[in-house]
Amino acid sequence: MSTLPAFALLLLSGCRNSKPPAVTFNDVPVADAGGPGKLGPISGHVTGAAAGDVIVIYAKSQRWWVQPFADRPFTSIGPDGSWKSMIHLGTDYAALLVHPGFHPPPVTDTLPTKGGAIVAVATSKGTLSSRQVAVVNAQKKLIHFSGYEWEVRSIEGDRNGSPNSYSTDNATVDPNGFLHLRITGSPGAWACSEVIQTRGFGYGTYRFTLRDVSHMEPALALSLFTWDDTVPEPPHRELTIEFSRWGDPASKNGQFVVQPYYIPANVSRFDVPPGPVAASIHWESGKATFEAASSSHSTHPSITHVFTSGVPTPGEERVRMHLCGFHYSKEPLQHEAEVVVEKFEYLP
Repeated sequence: MSTLPAFALLLLSGCRNSKPPAVTFNDVPVADAGGPGKLGPISGHVTGAAAGDVIVIYAKSQRWWVQPFADRPFTSIGPDGSWKSMIHLGTDYAALLVHPGFHPPPVTDTLPTKGGAIVAVATSKGTLSSRQVAVVNAQKKLIHFSGYEWEVRSIEGDRNGSPNSYSTDNATVDPNGFLHLRITGSPGAWACSEVIQTRGFGYGTYRFTLRDVSHMEPALALSLFTWDDTVPEPPHRELTIEFSRWGDPASKNGQFVVQPYYIPANVSRFDVPPGPVAASIHWESGKATFEAASSSHSTHPSITHVFTSGVPTPGEERVRMHLCGFHYSKEPLQHEAEVVVEKFEYLP
């Protein structure tokens, strides 16, 4: 008889000390409207996880989007219970501790709740710590080019379909007033460059005068485009002139695009003439006329394409110029590179 109370006491003590599974945040990204070009680190810790359990992260940009990609929805948990990932930004964030076999919806209006294979859920508003504010302010760099102010990108992004790092040292203006965009580093550790116009223009003509871009490595990609950060979902009012063979040496090295690119009628491929080139977008209601032409005394005819379907209306878009590698290339980028933009013009 005397052993039963002791056993009961031990059992109750053990129940009192056990803790249910839980997930918490250590670092939460800044609150942002989101978009495919904005990434930030997130991390946290779990307790009470069972063998095989993983984390599913969501970021809210009007709807909840699984992170970092729909085809990569699971984040592993370390032996010490820690987890971390690089995800797209949103206004709110959620981390789910789930058992093996859980199939997270890639996008949902309502965040999944605890129950069944979901054993714990944590949510947080996006934040910006004083340390992050100091880092952002220290890294922020503005340059003046062709009579306009441009912000030089420093935060990571995922243009061309994979995470990219950026260096503010890779975008400079020389004494002649020409913009130099560079990619530096080495295979597997490239630092890209991007400049972003600090004001919007709307309808009108956007013209870029470039040095020779016909001899770029097949995996190098130069994008000249409009982009609206305030629109949470693609295509972000994007009109694009791109110079790249997308990793295939046999491919044409230029294209005009009214996004989204996966609609065949929205893309026109062409061969860039050698030597200096002037490329432009004339944007008007229901119509976008693209042109690329030699800016020297060349016999190469100009290349023109007119889009009348899917053309966006103006909003809060900004002009961007972006130089980076294409990570899915048949022939990966091997060397550092530089592109020179001699002039940008906007004509109403």
